[in-house]
Amino acid sequence: MAQPSASNGEQVKSRERRPLRMDRAHTYSYHADDGVELRLTRYDGGGKGPVILAPGYGTSSLAFSIDTVDVNFPEYLYANGYDVWLLDYRSSPELPSATTQFTVDDIATRDWPATVEKVREVSGAGDVQVMAHCVGSMSFLMGMMAGMKGVRSAVCSQLTAHPVAPTLNQVKAGLHLADLLPVMGFDTLTTDYEDSHWQESIFDKVLKLYPTHERCNSPVCRRILFMYGEVYKHENLNQATHDAMHEMFGVANMTTFKQLGAIVRAGHIVDKDGKNSYLPHLDRLRIPISFIHGEENGLFLTKGSEITYNVLREANGPDLYTRTVIKNYAHMDCFIGKDSARDVFPIVLAELEKGNAA
Repeated sequence: MAQPSASNGEQVKSRERRPLRMDRAHTYSYHADDGVELRLTRYDGGGKGPVILAPGYGTSSLAFSIDTVDVNFPEYLYANGYDVWLLDYRSSPELPSATTQFTVDDIATRDWPATVEKVREVSGAGDVQVMAHCVGSMSFLMGMMAGMKGVRSAVCSQLTAHPVAPTLNQVKAGLHLADLLPVMGFDTLTTDYEDSHWQESIFDKVLKLYPTHERCNSPVCRRILFMYGEVYKHENLNQATHDAMHEMFGVANMTTFKQLGAIVRAGHIVDKDGKNSYLPHLDRLRIPISFIHGEENGLFLTKGSEITYNVLREANGPDLYTRTVIKNYAHMDCFIGKDSARDVFPIVLAELEKGNAA
């Protein structure tokens, strides 16, 4: 099992980073229609795509571009001729908006349309491809069902329109913890850990008792397991990636968790008011979509993507959709695993290539 080698703050200051195997990035700041600042980072590797990479909730785009693996996902796509755009939407710890309150609806109906239009505007492309993970994936599907245009194909990772959570996460959703925590004074939670604060030390001692298969000596890792669940198998990570986990994660707000809890309880996407306002528009997902899911995902079970896959095939015909269950992988380790470039990236590439075929 991977173990931490330094405290959170010490790791940030001391770690040496390798140069990315891509030409210099171009960064674009832009705004959603409510004024929230968003960010895109472009690595133009060629004429394929452009492809937008959207991470999960509470993580930055570094969840794709971390330098602690031999070949990260953007490098892999870049080497295969893709115009790669890394998205930091409003939940990214790299943006000021991460500490504010917002809903999944905001990401879906504000951040996604603004992002697709920005990429089309700058690149000159008539349409784009999307590779979205977790809440990035769910919010993308919601955005499409809300009427977003300009996407020709997509790969959706782990979280779809019909999430099925394991027992522990179902219990947390059933207990409405995201509703209770604000009453107790918690508007946000964070994976950051400062060992100089006695309150955090006490909280960490409590988290050592938290029931999980993925036991770990890292305070940051314990917080990730508490806030999100078993988002990776430790055995799939190298030591450097595990030690850098705090770089990818950060603050998360209770309003978003509240809606995610309502979605888990409903068993399908609902809006912030609990209304089924998206699924009546499955026809708007009549584009090629590939679903990938880690077989050992301890956050959202594979049954969820199977339900969405079957619902879309029934609604729009079977030819547009594929689904792959990836053995020996869980959730986030599909993209940050030490062997992901061998085991996972070729699967995603093959699906994206279909969208670039003449």
